[in-house]
Parts: sequence; structure tokens; C-alpha cells
Amino acid sequence: MALIDEIRQEAKRLLEEKRVDVIIGYRKGTLPLRSTPAFIRNSDEVEGLIFDPTCSNNLASFANRFEGKVGVIAKGCDARSLITLVVDRQIDKENLVIIGIPCPGVIDHRKVRHRLRGREVVDGLILEDKVVVKGRDLKEDFPISEVLSGSCQVCQYQTPPVYDLLIGYQIKKEGRPFEDLKEFKEKCPGERRNFFEEEFFRCIRCYACRQVCPACFCEYCIVDRTKPLWFGKTTDLSDTLMFHLIRAYHTAGRCVDCGACHRACPMGIDLRLLNKRLEEEVAERFGFQAGLDLERPVPLSAYKDEDTQEFIM
Repeated sequence: MALIDEIRQEAKRLLEEKRVDVIIGYRKGTLPLRSTPAFIRNSDEVEGLIFDPTCSNNLASFANRFEGKVGVIAKGCDARSLITLVVDRQIDKENLVIIGIPCPGVIDHRKVRHRLRGREVVDGLILEDKVVVKGRDLKEDFPISEVLSGSCQVCQYQTPPVYDLLIGYQIKKEGRPFEDLKEFKEKCPGERRNFFEEEFFRCIRCYACRQVCPACFCEYCIVDRTKPLWFGKTTDLSDTLMFHLIRAYHTAGRCVDCGACHRACPMGIDLRLLNKRLEEEVAERFGFQAGLDLERPVPLSAYKDEDTQEFIM
């Protein structure tokens, strides 16, 4: 049985047996090679579910927006984000069913546009391991591997590490989670600062990165507060740097490198690099990776006597 048929079958069973009140998955979007989140409450609607490399949203972002029991069709990164939300007490595990799906990776539309040199796509589909696109004077196919999201290229958890039920076969791959950092770490501190200043100088403060991020779960974000006003809302570099640094520290130990922030950024800012550096720092200092353990709290939200304290003079 095809993977999508198994997904629809399990979704229908869970709804009909009333094990969940809503299934969060994907359905075909209105634009070529796009999907959109689907919220299925009726078993008659499961035929609209899809799952392919266009399914790039991290669905954990929606899991705490529903009352009752929620079933989430979860890629590896989605499942890890869900576990982090459970640990942070944003979701009650009793009301959550993680439907694990092995994921070969999702496409980055910025790479597709670059590959096509700006030519407009009016139709597109995923055909096995290829992307097929059509448009005016355009008919082309190319390997999905050429346009995979950067986070997928180094992913360690294509199969969810934690799930309630798993559909399909496990994908085992030796990921290189911090491969992207090698070149960056060879830069001196001044070069690193210049790099981030050049990147964040382009930020327009649209907050798309925050809105798609499951780890940004605060009901009232500090940047939206005006009393007190912690820092300005302008696009001045100092205000923008402050926003991104605060967000990076908030998500440290929670970020699973799903890449949603980078894909959502309309300015193409390399947001993953800062988050990856903090992910590596948390892994080195605390031996911790987000979303693997339902019992272990995020290191920066817990205190231990044995934590290193070299910053104290």
C-alpha cells in the first residue's frame, strides 16, 4: 500500500474510533509545488490529505491551537518540536497522538526559483525523486536533491525519534548536524559579527520567522510589548539584532533545525546559522538535543549544581 493511502487510512481510523478530535496534516496548496496545513475533523475529508516533499510546514506550530485530542502527521522535525512543546507544558501529551512519517526531505522554493532563473512555474509535481515543472516556454525536470532544504541535507532524524504510531518504513541516515557550521567557525569573531550584521541588516521585521516557529510559543511576545518597551520596533540594525538575539536564546535547546524560519523569510536571511551555533553549544555543554526525551527539560530552563559556571569571575 502506498504511503499516502496508509496515512489516510490511519487518519480515518483515528477519527472514527474517536481517538482524536482533529487530524493536522497537509493538503495540496493553491500554487504549484505548494502544500498547506489541513485540519481534518470528519473522516470523509481524509482523501484530501497529501504527503510529499512539498509538505514543508512544521505542523507542531498548530498543535496547541485546538481543544480536545489532536493527531499530528509528523515528520522527524515536527515530532521533535511536539516533544519539546510537551516538555515545556504547552501541550498535554494525553491529548496528543504523534503519527510519525518517515521524511526524505522537503524542497526549498528559493532554490527552485534559483534553479529556474526566475522563470514562472504554472504547474509542478513531484514524480518519485524528481521535480517536474511546466510554464510558458518551460518544461523541465530535475532531481529533488538539488533543491532540498539545507536542514534536510544534514538531518539526523528523518524518522521521528518519538511517536505513538509510525506509518511507512524507517529511514536510517547518518546525519551531519553541524556540517553547515564548519566554514563559519573558521572565521574570526569580527568576521562572524560582520556576517550577521550584513544578514540582519536586510531584516524587515515581518516576524515570519517567529510565526512559523513551534519554539516561539509565548502568548505575548516581548517584541510586541510597549509597556515596558524593551527595545525599538524599527528596522535599525541595533533593534533588529536585539530581536534576533533574544529569539535565538529563547529557542536555544528547543530548536530542532526544521528550517521553517529560513524558508519563510522573504529576505532570504540565513537564520539557521545562528540557531545551529546555539544548538551545537547546547549539545556540547549539556549533552542535549531537543525533542528526543519526554522527561528531560530544556537545559536553559533548568538549573543543576554541576552546570559549568566559568562565566563567574
